[in-house]
Amino acid sequence: MSCPVFQYRDENDWSVIQKRLAGRKNPDSVVQDRVRTILDNVRAHGDDTLVKYTRQFDCPTFSASQLMVPHADITASLQELPQEDLAILKESITNVRAFHERQKENSWWTTQPDGTILGQMVLPVERVGLYVPGGQGGSTPLISSIIMNAVPALVAGVEQIVMVSPPRADGTLNPYILATAALLGIEDIFAAGSAWAIGALAYGTKSIPACDVIAGPGNIYVATAKALLVGEVGIDMIAGPSEIAIVADESANPAWLAADLLSQAEHDPLAAALLVTPSSSLAAKIAAELEKQTNALPRGEIAARSLEDWGGMLITQNLEQAINLVNRIAPEHLELCVAEPWPLLGKIRNAGAVFLGHHCPEPVGDYFAGPNHVLPTLGTARFSSALSVQTFCKKTSVIAASAEYVQHHGHKIARLARLEGLEAHARSVEIRDNH
Repeated sequence: MSCPVFQYRDENDWSVIQKRLAGRKNPDSVVQDRVRTILDNVRAHGDDTLVKYTRQFDCPTFSASQLMVPHADITASLQELPQEDLAILKESITNVRAFHERQKENSWWTTQPDGTILGQMVLPVERVGLYVPGGQGGSTPLISSIIMNAVPALVAGVEQIVMVSPPRADGTLNPYILATAALLGIEDIFAAGSAWAIGALAYGTKSIPACDVIAGPGNIYVATAKALLVGEVGIDMIAGPSEIAIVADESANPAWLAADLLSQAEHDPLAAALLVTPSSSLAAKIAAELEKQTNALPRGEIAARSLEDWGGMLITQNLEQAINLVNRIAPEHLELCVAEPWPLLGKIRNAGAVFLGHHCPEPVGDYFAGPNHVLPTLGTARFSSALSVQTFCKKTSVIAASAEYVQHHGHKIARLARLEGLEAHARSVEIRDNH
């Protein structure tokens, strides 16, 4: 296993790094056509299509009657989990909810002396579809995804959350998925996965209601389905493979940073784990630790492939240059593992989430601290943000103009309309101005 080393001396070296990272964006060009066919079938045949694909890929004996998870099963799942695990889940939910409560926006109004009222109503969407990956046939349930996607929707005031997740081979869902949903008050849960489940959330079927916004991570089929549905429903974001960049100096612990890099590399062979440092000696120590730690990981083969194909030790001339480089990369996760991280924070322009100091590894944010772990990837942190309460809200402008307003400004509005060749627009104002 090897993690390539790159020298970053000036902006001319950026093109080499950029070209390497760009290869993660389009791993399979044939997927789009397959997903389009799946979506068309779901739109045309609804539940029958869901059953067909679920039998083919998840549960060979699956039937339409198994699509909806009985409420009794959801409630019973709370008894299947150890009390210690339930307590951890509850604390995580509390932390995430407290963080997102601070994101809520209020509707507002302004009044003018002439009686005009202007404002903005902030309203939640009515129904959200939440996709939850099953995780290796249901053996590794992505419970954190439920929390991170559901909590901001609940804080926003969404009336109904519809959750879908691929069933295990016996047609059931992992009790950890059901119990986490139960703790969040989610009652509408369906056993369906992949692109066909996304199609059901978008179009609606006999069993699954159509939703206004779809959120939640998934494989390339899920991501492609969401991308194809942009414009028909709202989506959280089109997320790519996970990534981390770590800016470090000689004060960092090589074993710790190797563990942090592997925490992303184990996700996916397409994950990118990057060290950015002015210290060649630190990079060498971390490389040795990566070799040792990778061999001890259950998902070591995946991590090794990720590091070889997409990882990198990026050696800069100084910390200032390191910050310049990570701003170009715009990573999903950014760790500042330096002696004095806070002075560097103000220089960060592009990152999904920033983790400061030697004792704040990325998993702290993934599971427990409170900020959302659904973050922009593939450089999109340059212009987009983490999943938030705003993802599940819409804003409606309110305008109440008075007679005085039209009399004073009507001729100006009419002039602008006529400049655009829209005579009826102009007359709709003037007819009020004259009466």
